Amino acid sequence: MSKYKMISPAVTNVPWQEKPDNLKGAPVWRYTENPIIGRNPAIGVARIFNSAVMPYKDGFIGVFRGEQINGIPYIYLGRSKDAIHWDFEKDKIPFVDENGESFMPAYAYDPRLVKVEDTYYIIWCQDFYGAAIGMAKTADFKTFTRLENPFLPFNRNAVLFPRKVNGNFMMLSRPSDSGHTPFGDIFISESPDLVYWGKHRHIMGKNPEWWQAVKIGGGAAPIETSEGWLLFYHGVTSTCNGYVYSIGGAILDIDEPSKVKCRCENYLLTPEEWYEERGFVPNVCFPCATLHDSESGRIAIYYGAADSYVGLAFTTLDEIIDYIKEHSVVRETDTEEGRR
Repeated sequence: MSKYKMISPAVTNVPWQEKPDNLKGAPVWRYTENPIIGRNPAIGVARIFNSAVMPYKDGFIGVFRGEQINGIPYIYLGRSKDAIHWDFEKDKIPFVDENGESFMPAYAYDPRLVKVEDTYYIIWCQDFYGAAIGMAKTADFKTFTRLENPFLPFNRNAVLFPRKVNGNFMMLSRPSDSGHTPFGDIFISESPDLVYWGKHRHIMGKNPEWWQAVKIGGGAAPIETSEGWLLFYHGVTSTCNGYVYSIGGAILDIDEPSKVKCRCENYLLTPEEWYEERGFVPNVCFPCATLHDSESGRIAIYYGAADSYVGLAFTTLDEIIDYIKEHSVVRETDTEEGRR
């Protein structure tokens, strides 16, 4: 009998591997066959990483950050029967405007994929006279209609909630600067129509814990649970050899997500394996998606590894919520409403 409830559809074919007996620390364990996507995965693409997946029909579908062999990142569509072995479409996702005319961004990276009601939304980072957030919608993964940019530059790490809260769409973001931002907090904004965004609130910022002492940013789409919104996010620290990206966990208030109920002071996953420590950008674990089953409580976490690979890790709802609550440290800027 589960202690906590996951409020989402059942996904009984979520990929899974049992927890190893010798696991220490947080109850998050890596798939032993990682990485599930290696280098040169498709023609014209050198690396796929920082990508998002979800259930679709009798299998799974995903949007993938593909670093082309000319160095420019773009988004590709992929399909899978088991959410581990992927087939990628040869061409980039063909975005169009509201009139059906081609409307392709100059570049696009770090996509998220979220279903709200009957529509699938892709959110990514792109150029809008500086780094900013791009959005598109699709009902069938055949036509992809781009929406207006939700925010001004500079901004990154946008994540849409899987349902409306108090009647409005909700989205996380991380305001930034024009470079490789040496700062960043997670904010939340809301919209009645995905065009006009407001009621911006601060959720949480960097912390003294070394693994999230420089900046933080959104990760996978929040999972609705009986305890609140379960959020896997990334935290960044700086070392003499560059940044290190780790995965953290928090629980947000179900009705006022700008308020943090619990925030784990420990990382849940940090670079330790060769595919996380060694790559185009070393020492990166960057969460972008989960697959989760409300019947079993199983959660599969998809994360980018060293800007070169896609890794897969597992946990269960009861174990991860217990761990976050047991190791929670919240501060005033976490628990306040987030407006000043």
